[in-house]
Amino acid sequence: MSSTFFGLNIAYSGLLNSNAALNTTANNISNVQTEGYSRQQVVAQAAVPIRTFATYGCAGAGVETLAIERIRDEFYDSKFWINSSNVGEYDMKSYYMKELEGYFYESGDNAGFSKVFDQFAITGLEELLKNPSDASLKSQFVGYAGQLTDYFNGLYGNLQKMQKDINSEIKLQIDQINSIASSIASLNKQINTIELAGQKANELRDQRTKLLDELSQIVDVKTIETPITDTNDPTRETGANRFIVKIAGGQLLVDDSEYNTLEVVARSNNEKVNQTDIDGLYDIYWVPSSMYNSYKADVTNNPDLANDEKIPWNEYVKVHGQEFNLYNAAMGGKLKGLIELRDGNNGEGFEGLVADGGTVIDGYTDANGVKHDTVTVDVTSDWLTDLNKSNLSDQGGIINLGNKEYKYDSWSFTYDKDADKYSYEFILSSIGNGNSSHVTNDREGKVASIGANVDYQGIPYYMNQMNEWVRNFSAAYNDVLKKGDGGKTNTTLFTGENVTYNEAAGENSQFLFTTEFGKYAVDADGNPDSYTVDVADDSFYRLTAGNFSIVTAISNDPSLMANKYKVEDGVESNDLLQDLLQIATNREYLSFRGSSSSEFLQSVLSDVALNAASADTFKSSYSNINDSINTKRMSISGVDEDEEALNLVKYQNAYNLAAKMIQTFSEIYDRLILETGV
Repeated sequence: MSSTFFGLNIAYSGLLNSNAALNTTANNISNVQTEGYSRQQVVAQAAVPIRTFATYGCAGAGVETLAIERIRDEFYDSKFWINSSNVGEYDMKSYYMKELEGYFYESGDNAGFSKVFDQFAITGLEELLKNPSDASLKSQFVGYAGQLTDYFNGLYGNLQKMQKDINSEIKLQIDQINSIASSIASLNKQINTIELAGQKANELRDQRTKLLDELSQIVDVKTIETPITDTNDPTRETGANRFIVKIAGGQLLVDDSEYNTLEVVARSNNEKVNQTDIDGLYDIYWVPSSMYNSYKADVTNNPDLANDEKIPWNEYVKVHGQEFNLYNAAMGGKLKGLIELRDGNNGEGFEGLVADGGTVIDGYTDANGVKHDTVTVDVTSDWLTDLNKSNLSDQGGIINLGNKEYKYDSWSFTYDKDADKYSYEFILSSIGNGNSSHVTNDREGKVASIGANVDYQGIPYYMNQMNEWVRNFSAAYNDVLKKGDGGKTNTTLFTGENVTYNEAAGENSQFLFTTEFGKYAVDADGNPDSYTVDVADDSFYRLTAGNFSIVTAISNDPSLMANKYKVEDGVESNDLLQDLLQIATNREYLSFRGSSSSEFLQSVLSDVALNAASADTFKSSYSNINDSINTKRMSISGVDEDEEALNLVKYQNAYNLAAKMIQTFSEIYDRLILETGV
């Protein structure tokens, strides 16, 4: 049966429970404005009753205070993280696309393409048509041409600067991921230490959730938490949990108190994907903590290695680290937005099939007598069959042959008119210089690719659009000018600065474009002919919006520019100039994306404006959804001032009642002991 003082114990348990509830309410009220704080509540249950062996059976034993738990709905956390990664992605795209739009956009204060082009190709040319032999008008016309080249040079530089900024932003985001991963791993250890003792680490769990909120904006996040059981009794939970964080479509970042680090490694010049890429774009690698120790043991602390034999850390990471998949379709967040902006090529990457018999061991011997493997890749995509549209690296790179990577030093492009086939032949780096093995014949028929097909119109796409226009326009303009005066002067207008020229080797500081291809490669009957263009040849492929310039001879003496086709025609003849005007305005003479060359800006700006508007729309939509999810999440886990004020009164009354009960029992026991005792 229950003891005489059993009622006092019951009242005391109620006092303790009410006191805990009041303290928890005070804690909630104190943190009503604390970001990331989750509302807490006391979890209680009726104490196990005792048997009294009386007619009423059992007597209640009061209340047990089990724990103070935070109120959190993991379902809404997961939904918030998924949507937050979308917000982060389109926030980056919206910001940089607006900046890109500003570069292309033109207004009264911003002399853009239309104004510069009209001055040169229409206004300046029309003035020259009136008096073709006027030296001052020719000088003015060449000056307008210089403004056009300056426009593209400046735009190209701005886009390269933007790519550099985005590349730096990627490193900052990777550093942030590493910092968050380290903090989460540390919190996991602290949480398990506390909860193994039977307590709830509510505040630490809130800190961890807040970090996951931040991480979800950078990259997509998935978490898994499973109880850790006793190895001797798998049915008994220890109170600790294994907490796993995965990012970028399921790649492991944190596993309990261990975490993986991401390392950015700059590409060398001969590892570029695109011709227009800036130097030092980052690749990302997974670097486990064990790799630092291995590097220190293998390289840094090895006294037998000379300084020039020690592998730099970046190179060590490339060899021993696992590459982080930058182009994972499941990846989200700011990182995805930045990668697509930096590397987006509208899905127009290099891809073809390794040709039959195209893999030849020791197929090429360079000037130093070193033998190299070669591989031939057949292509069919229009952006690969037209060299003026090519953005393939001119400094070498990495080619993937059937999921096996090789380095290549150079390439050549061939059109076979008999087979009506286009192909690229790559000269691979020698064994020991980036390649670990020879190309074998089992690569034949497999897919060959360089870089990735990033289906977004990022910096490489817009830079290549400029290059395509500049190449086609220059080729068409120069082709007409070369026919001037019956080809007597053979003087052209547009060229590119050869910044890598070797004067001692007899190279020119400006390209002459002596290697013809495409519609300019014709046989004796004027029909399309087979041709081969090497990457190092003096062809229009070497021309970019960045090196676009005026032929020095014309710049120094504009009178050299022809205005008529036949020498015997009068000095006022202007038939050649008439054709130049047609190139600018008539798409039958020259077209760019189905429009005339003068409509270049409208074509490209429509892409920019559409992408900028799309990014703004998605950012706004996902932000609204995020606000809605967060409102629902906070309605569960957030602190409501009115509710806590009500709880304060409720628990105060419960405390007062428990105290009153103790007072009542105290009076009963006084009467019982002092007045009825013997």
